[in-house]
Amino acid sequence: MKTIIYSEFHEQVVFVTGAASGIGAAQATAFLEQGAKVFAFDRQLGSLLDLKMNFPESFGYMVGDVRRQEDLIHAVEQCNQAFGTINILLNTAGILDGYRPLLETSEELFDKIFEVNVKSFFILTKIVLPQMLANKSGVVIPMTSIAGMVAGGGGIGYTMSKHAIVGFIKQLALDYADKGIRVNGIAPGAIDTPMNAADFAGDGAIAKKVAEETPAKRWAKPEEVASLTLFLASQQASYLQGDIIPIDGGWIIK
Repeated sequence: MKTIIYSEFHEQVVFVTGAASGIGAAQATAFLEQGAKVFAFDRQLGSLLDLKMNFPESFGYMVGDVRRQEDLIHAVEQCNQAFGTINILLNTAGILDGYRPLLETSEELFDKIFEVNVKSFFILTKIVLPQMLANKSGVVIPMTSIAGMVAGGGGIGYTMSKHAIVGFIKQLALDYADKGIRVNGIAPGAIDTPMNAADFAGDGAIAKKVAEETPAKRWAKPEEVASLTLFLASQQASYLQGDIIPIDGGWIIK
């Protein structure tokens, strides 16, 4: 895949959650390669040390829990101290629910899904947004899912959480579009990441079935989602507002 050069990201500050692996790691790498300053937040180290080694001057990170407001506040403070005001916020961290239907979903699991997939987006964006408003400019790209647009992409908890994020994106865009804030969401389908490792377990029958049911007949790579993120954060997408962009190989057109 040919890399498109976005010179506008040079020295821009990007804050991304869930950056230790999968889509978040690919997003962090993509922006770093474009000359941005990136601060990553995740509950595990994963690829964070490699990113720090490869981009020592322009990458920072903190290990913490997106469910803990004090961790998010501390991470934003560290980012500001290291790189300055945040220009682009990528709410990417999320967890699955094992496709559990209602009667197999405990209240504990439901609460955990919503704390990670919804409340953390609300809290972190509320922490960062005042910086963007002060600059009269900012981009927020929350990660939703095709499960936020149709049923079948997860269990009851995951599907509800991703539908909630679609509402979050639309309302946030409506409330702040005239103040220089641009908000759009990405809705991935089948992406080959560690979060979906269970689908590839054993003989990989589940992964094969998913590919067969996808019109494009394959899973996507995290880098493909990262490329879409670059476009949405760029001025080339300046008239997109409150949109949900599927990247699903045609899954939801069926």
